[in-house]
Amino acid sequence: AALLLGLFLLIQTASKMFMPTADRVAIFKQLFQDGVLCAKKDFHAARHEYLKVKNLHVIKLATSLKSKGYVREAFCWQHYYWYLTPEGIEYLRQYLHLREEVVPNTLKAKNHPAPRILGERPERRDGDRPERRDRDGDRPRRPRYTDDGEKKIAPSGEFTPSFGGSDRPARSFGRGGPRDAAPRDAAPRT
Repeated sequence: AALLLGLFLLIQTASKMFMPTADRVAIFKQLFQDGVLCAKKDFHAARHEYLKVKNLHVIKLATSLKSKGYVREAFCWQHYYWYLTPEGIEYLRQYLHLREEVVPNTLKAKNHPAPRILGERPERRDGDRPERRDRDGDRPRRPRYTDDGEKKIAPSGEFTPSFGGSDRPARSFGRGGPRDAAPRDAAPRT
């Protein structure tokens, strides 16, 4: 009976995950600081990408927090993403012994510059205007006016461009055949 009891206790303790307290605290600190935790779905990875703990410890601890409702989980492109919930923030505050004023980075207000009011523009001097460029930004725009100051206009409706050269009429060659090759019908059959 003692042997069966010992075997039963061994199986029960082997099914639980033991993790060093230092690893647990490191994961909790990172999660509370950022408000978000990310881990690649690789249970055999020796270390997490950013933390100095096993990747399996990160995944299992975050899964435990998810089951308690302290984090939300998202999975995309073989990566887990966990986001703290308000209950999770309170739990980690108590676990890490933090003050009420300390909040995750996701809840901190960002200092954005005040939006500009429509109609207000900064003053420009004549030489301050940058050179206009085309959409790709790699070359200056073509001028819309000729050298005489007249506006350029599109060609008239009678304009028919020819790409075959000026001495021969435009004709299709199809499948990249050479220009001077004889048509297939004229080729001698053997």
